[in-house]
Amino acid sequence: MNSCRYKVGITLGTRPEAIKLAPVIKKCQQSPLLDTSVILTGQHREMVAQVMELFQLQSNQDLEIMQAEQTLSDITCRSLQGLEKLFCELKPDLVMTQGDTTTAFAATLAAFYQQIPIAHVEAGLRSNHIYNPYPEEANRRLISQLAQLNFAPTQAAVKNLQKSGVVGEIHLTGNTVIDALLTMAQRYPPCNISKLNWNQYRVLLATVHRRENWGEPLTGIIEGFQLILDKFPDTALLLPLHRNPKVRNPIKATLGNHPRVFLTEPLDYSELVGAMQRCYLLLTDSGGLQEEAPSLGKPVLVLRENTERTEAVQAGTARLVGTNALNILTVTSELLENTDVYEQMAMAINPFGDGESASRIVKIIERYLSTQNGH
Repeated sequence: MNSCRYKVGITLGTRPEAIKLAPVIKKCQQSPLLDTSVILTGQHREMVAQVMELFQLQSNQDLEIMQAEQTLSDITCRSLQGLEKLFCELKPDLVMTQGDTTTAFAATLAAFYQQIPIAHVEAGLRSNHIYNPYPEEANRRLISQLAQLNFAPTQAAVKNLQKSGVVGEIHLTGNTVIDALLTMAQRYPPCNISKLNWNQYRVLLATVHRRENWGEPLTGIIEGFQLILDKFPDTALLLPLHRNPKVRNPIKATLGNHPRVFLTEPLDYSELVGAMQRCYLLLTDSGGLQEEAPSLGKPVLVLRENTERTEAVQAGTARLVGTNALNILTVTSELLENTDVYEQMAMAINPFGDGESASRIVKIIERYLSTQNGH
């Protein structure tokens, strides 16, 4: 092997990481300077496999840590120990992590313990509430303090990193999720849901999964959905269920028999993009969907009390509605009744990227590794 090829280990464990890293992995694999290994922890299994297949990617290593009823401590410990062993064998020149998952935090810590430089994709997001989102806000902050390369998606993220006093370099790159989304949207993928006629209803696409929404907040969200369906008989709700029983069981118990509610298993990424292209608006607690939907001209109502994607709210592509049923009804009603308000959100410019983020990231990595190694 050419002595000027640098080993890059790209770690991921969940579906959002796989989606957001897919464009970067592709660009790394095309680079004559980089020898890329894709390392899965297995935090999510089937959902990651779907994305890997969709983007025609293969992993080089898989720790297969996933277990039933796994806790955050389980994921962290098994990832940390498995990655330490792998990094000692592979001796990468750089380890790349993405976002705010427990896998990303464990991979960062494992690389730090081996004194391997860390590149963090989607760095600098902040909600400024340590337990909301949980554990993601803490994970992001901890990763930032250890990373040598921080790839910030927006100018606000750059400022957050500067305020945090990080020691690593800060680079404004845009968000790689837009690269992935635009690649998939060009295919206009199908989204065939049993008995759902996309032309018959204004379809509201909803996703709920965050830990801080378990329990009472989820009850409020479900009640909000019911109120919207009662008020607007021309609407239908498409709700792909998260696999966690703490989320799916209350939703199925309350909404399972509603004639205009379509509960499905998690959609694969192409189906999800197809659903976003066809739906009227989104109700979600997902971070990624706040970033993606505006590129398809879809308003996003965020089922959370705060968001680390503040740029979306400021740009007018998303609105915070929280988990109170009446508040969810009020804001959704405004968009369903007032076409001017709807169009204003639908036409707002997406602040998260232009589809060239992965190219920028790989160029920075090539330059960094060449400089570090005296080439």
